Amino acid sequence: MPLSTRTYLSRSRFASLHGLRSGDVEKVRQFAEEASLEVGEVAAARRTMKLKGTPSDLARAFGIKLSRYQYHQGEFRSHDTPIQIPVPLTKAVVGVFGFDTRPLLRPHFRRNANPAATGYSIPTVGAAYRFPSGLTGSGVTVALLEFGGGYSLTDIEQFCSGIAVPTPSIVPVGVDGAANAPTGDPNGPDAEVELDIEMLSALAPGAKIAVYFAPNTEQGFVDALTTAIDDTTNRPSLVSISWGGPEASWSAQGLDALERSARDGALQGLTILAASGDQGASDGESSGTLSVDFPASSPFVIGCGGTRLTLSGDTIEAEVVWNDLSQGEGATGGGVSERFALPSYQTSAGVPAAPNGFVGRGVPDVAANADPETGYSVFIDGQPAVIGGTSAVAPLWAALIARYIQALSKSLGYTNPLLYPGNVESTFHQIVSGNNDGYAAGPGWNPCTGLGSPNGSALLTALES
Repeated sequence: MPLSTRTYLSRSRFASLHGLRSGDVEKVRQFAEEASLEVGEVAAARRTMKLKGTPSDLARAFGIKLSRYQYHQGEFRSHDTPIQIPVPLTKAVVGVFGFDTRPLLRPHFRRNANPAATGYSIPTVGAAYRFPSGLTGSGVTVALLEFGGGYSLTDIEQFCSGIAVPTPSIVPVGVDGAANAPTGDPNGPDAEVELDIEMLSALAPGAKIAVYFAPNTEQGFVDALTTAIDDTTNRPSLVSISWGGPEASWSAQGLDALERSARDGALQGLTILAASGDQGASDGESSGTLSVDFPASSPFVIGCGGTRLTLSGDTIEAEVVWNDLSQGEGATGGGVSERFALPSYQTSAGVPAAPNGFVGRGVPDVAANADPETGYSVFIDGQPAVIGGTSAVAPLWAALIARYIQALSKSLGYTNPLLYPGNVESTFHQIVSGNNDGYAAGPGWNPCTGLGSPNGSALLTALES
């Protein structure tokens, strides 16, 4: 469907059409009463209900045994057997979350360890990618999902002052008890949070930034995404996610719940972007098997891969696949999903079969500079730094789309199908050289850098037509 003829459901209309059904709520209430549990918050638009009870009552109600486990960063709670959803609820309940507190997500940033590194100015990279001029993302709210660390407004002000842009409006939103909590460690999650904010500040300085802080668990991710989608106060048009993990590290219910949430966002006109990972085609799997990163592998999410960019002034001199694995460093994620089927918009893209033979979704869709050796000059925890990683690519593309929304006076919504028609594909800088230790680049779409990096002005013209 052309962008000009698209319509989306308002948040209130979505809630009335697709929110929790009273019959399903009653089924859960009845189950809770019989299991000696209490019903807490009921969020109709998010299609979530919270149940409260003792750990033993909750575990017994869902047929599991809870245990404590040790790992290198501390302790977490989980269960050895799958959660059992009672038969009367099987058609009403997609997943049950909160039992597993295992840290699941990792940030996809890479810091340049060379203290003498200077990096590219973010506005210079935006100019090289021909971000359309005269646009700032004004009137657009971009949501960032963060699962640890935080930001200091002083750092953001220092960064913005250095590149002569106004400090943006930033709103922290706490989810499930999490909050903006900077650690003071410039090598920790603060680097992710502040990189995301500073990328948007530099390339879409007129946009409002809503930062959703949530625990680093499956429940935290589900609740962060559904909270952003249903936020009737900040009303984001875009969600940028720089965290993820291999598809196999997620539970089936987690994948299903998040996939449904991403689809819900698309129906309401939100564009969702996610980094494709920084550990090459294996996505860091210890076995070395090829794997893609989720949520970038969702067909309703724009997967964002990484390149190594060489500039002459603000002109692209060379751009290849980012791959520093031979040096013990990172590389762009990318490949083929073993969980999500090939979407219709990729049927002519030449996506190969997944390692297990599954005809799956190809990752990523788009790319931009991510190599920390050609990284971005930012300001983290009181000091300058040079950072790359595919986590820089998701907010870079979010900033570009924020400019598009301002120019078109219209949300792009489910953007993936808009990127693959021939007249749109031809606007990308195709990346034809390099590999991610599993797949090679080449003309057209490829499992390293997708369709390529942007020519922002040309892409806007193609989308308008």
